[in-house]
Amino acid sequence: MTDLLAGLNEPQRQAVLHQDGPLLLLAGAGSGKTRALTHRVAYLIRERGVAPWQIMAVTFTNKAANEMRERLEALLGSSELPWVATFHASCVRILRQEIHHLGFGRDFLIYDDQDQLRLLRELLKDQQISEKVLKPRAAAAAIDSAKNSGIGPTEYGNLHPDERLVAELYAQYQHKLKAANAVDFGDLLLLTVRLLEEFPEVRERWQQRFRHVLIDEFQDTNRVQYRLMQLLTRPETALCVVGDDDQSIYRWRGAEVGNILGFDIDFPTASVIRLEQNYRSTRTILEAAGAVVGCNPDRREKQLWTENPPGELLHVETAPDDFEEARFVAAEIAELQRAGHGLREMAVFYRTNAQSRALEEALRAGRIPYVMFGGVKFYARLEVKDVLSYLRVLINPQDSLAVRRIINVPARGIGNTTIERIAAYEEQAGNFLAACRLALQEQILKGAAAKRVGEFLALLDSFTERLQRLPYPQLMAELIHDSGYGPALQEEAQNALTAEGRQEAKGRLENLEQLLAGMEEHATAGGSVQDYLEQIALITDLEQHDDSQQRVTLMTLHSAKGLEFPIVFMTGMEEGLFPHSRSGAMGEELAEERRLCYVGMTRAMQRLYLSHARRRRVYGTWQFNPPSRFLTEIPGQLIKGRGEEAAPATKTAAAHNLSSLADLMSGQEETEVWDENQDLAVSIAAPQPPHRGATESATDEGPAGLRLGTRVRHIKFGIGTVRRLEGDGDKQKVIVYFNSVGSKKLLLKFAGLIPV
Repeated sequence: MTDLLAGLNEPQRQAVLHQDGPLLLLAGAGSGKTRALTHRVAYLIRERGVAPWQIMAVTFTNKAANEMRERLEALLGSSELPWVATFHASCVRILRQEIHHLGFGRDFLIYDDQDQLRLLRELLKDQQISEKVLKPRAAAAAIDSAKNSGIGPTEYGNLHPDERLVAELYAQYQHKLKAANAVDFGDLLLLTVRLLEEFPEVRERWQQRFRHVLIDEFQDTNRVQYRLMQLLTRPETALCVVGDDDQSIYRWRGAEVGNILGFDIDFPTASVIRLEQNYRSTRTILEAAGAVVGCNPDRREKQLWTENPPGELLHVETAPDDFEEARFVAAEIAELQRAGHGLREMAVFYRTNAQSRALEEALRAGRIPYVMFGGVKFYARLEVKDVLSYLRVLINPQDSLAVRRIINVPARGIGNTTIERIAAYEEQAGNFLAACRLALQEQILKGAAAKRVGEFLALLDSFTERLQRLPYPQLMAELIHDSGYGPALQEEAQNALTAEGRQEAKGRLENLEQLLAGMEEHATAGGSVQDYLEQIALITDLEQHDDSQQRVTLMTLHSAKGLEFPIVFMTGMEEGLFPHSRSGAMGEELAEERRLCYVGMTRAMQRLYLSHARRRRVYGTWQFNPPSRFLTEIPGQLIKGRGEEAAPATKTAAAHNLSSLADLMSGQEETEVWDENQDLAVSIAAPQPPHRGATESATDEGPAGLRLGTRVRHIKFGIGTVRRLEGDGDKQKVIVYFNSVGSKKLLLKFAGLIPV
């Protein structure tokens, strides 16, 4: 008994020794919850005589389950371990014994993500539904989301009448799964709940089996997992849930913070024990993080404290732009390394994956090894590799691998049969592109196949000619449009039937915007297109370091959950980025963004850097965002760093005629002829302007000091940002992005714009 309680603080001891009734263990960040949980299980077995098989401990990840097993084995020995598994693994064990009640065989298959996508593709093909109308990945996300909420196909159709296609596909998908005696990951939970609800004798058997049920990371449970917990317990079951509402950050995948906030409402006799002593972070970091999350209105009150020293003040860095922010991070890492800190001790966090591009390039420029955690390196992302393959072909037409990659990307009706016919002449022609030309000359290809391959070659020829006269960032912006790649993503974002599908397409567009911004930066520094491609090739080589080498860790804030590092950099601390623009001005979305900030801050053990940029490259122009409100929520006495600086007047995107990716994909623009003395606007449809060459360029600055990036107010559309100025005199036009209505092209003399 003494050794089980040794080294525990008083609340941890109370948790271990808790006798009867439900227990909510509110465990703050770095407060030793796993230690308390494993010692409680060991106490139940060694001191209270509970049989190991009567204890069920549920975690969220295999890593957490393995860690708990290892700790229990150290405390108990390998012969008396209880049931320790993830939610999904627990459900598999139950279903293997009971699924025959639902008409499945006990030898059922479990489909993984790839199996799921393959089946959905087959169903879409059978129904003659284009993947442009409904992407398999978007459909899979919608079905998973429904299952996480306990919603079947019929209920889904009733709840989402505007998503009839998804509802029908969901029903067909479930029918196919059952016919194959297969389930997917969502079914593991949903079918177990259905089994326990519909068959009382099964429910009674499993409730009698487990006298103690313990659930870790309770704040991450969704509706189905909560219902599963209710069905596995009865009044006499000793239920212990462990979690922290301040670390609930997975609402987007179904987690409901209300599960932990309302636990003692559903279980009125529950005891609540707070683990508030933090063993990870300095007092300064802890106080700062607590001040931020304390601004959330609906949370369980807790006050984390630590016996650790105060440590250093938080460093807040204001950078002129996102490139300088990345360079600051890289320079500071290099300085810390010289001071004796290992690269493994450092992590860089960001809100969205698209932000990694500038950081990766700054680290590479400083020859600092890094590893991406929970994400794909920027230049390995599908859309980035696709677009760069076009550039590789223009520079080196002999690159057969790149030609094969792009000949039907985006889809242009050139199928495998046509590609195989062309490939048969590759050796004779010398390379695959030359074989395409030979196949047309020799009339090996006929009809539609010949027409499509001819159009593909004409596209490449057109851009080969433009390569001689256009800056390559603009060339790539135009190629993204003319190839159909950008418009296809834009169409996908607009027409996706699910929010997940829309967000995936927008994320891929953001990555292309970042790619163009990186090209522009490289070109502005005087680098040629050949230099740029060589740099990209060297990136691939640099990434093949041995895993044992010291590396900085790069990851999104969501991926950082459950980890800790002596030194942490949190980048992009700007309104519209973090908190994200989708979070709104208030409500649960903003509250979750604030919790995400708290999670990021509390990963830091010794030093915490918070950085933001005065301006950030978006769509080839500058976006000006104020510092994140989360920075203002940190008490001033906890912060050191440089004050706000005015952004220097450096070269803008217009210097390379790189038009907005949004403009290139807009098809037709509308010019609003606005007379501020009239309460109306006349929309004049204007044809898409021709591709701009060296002889035509956008204006950097207009009258009244208007220039790219200027914030303006319009009497009808509200606040916006100047993205482009075209022409001069009475015919000068300005393109402004308004938060309320998106991009508008205005005739400047009638626009009545007021700088703000």
